[in-house]
Amino acid sequence: MAGNCKGAALALCALLAVVATAAAAACDPSALTPCMSAIMLGAAPTADCCARLRAQQPCLCQYARDPSYRGYVTSPSAQSAVRACGLSPNC
Repeated sequence: MAGNCKGAALALCALLAVVATAAAAACDPSALTPCMSAIMLGAAPTADCCARLRAQQPCLCQYARDPSYRGYVTSPSAQSAVRACGLSPNC
């Protein structure tokens, strides 16, 4: 269990580092920070997460094509969060 937490923490740190470098773009991956537990751990998305996913929906396909974000955006947990928020990934 501790290994899973360490792995998730490392992945989160890596994601935040990547997000920090891309924050200046029109699509802002850092806006999805409220979705981290849903994307990384498979938790149910919060209302704030769903609002952020809706706002960033036009960017999700761009993130899926970016090697820096692809693993996060296309993960089963991320896809579940998108569906739980009533969105459909149309890439």
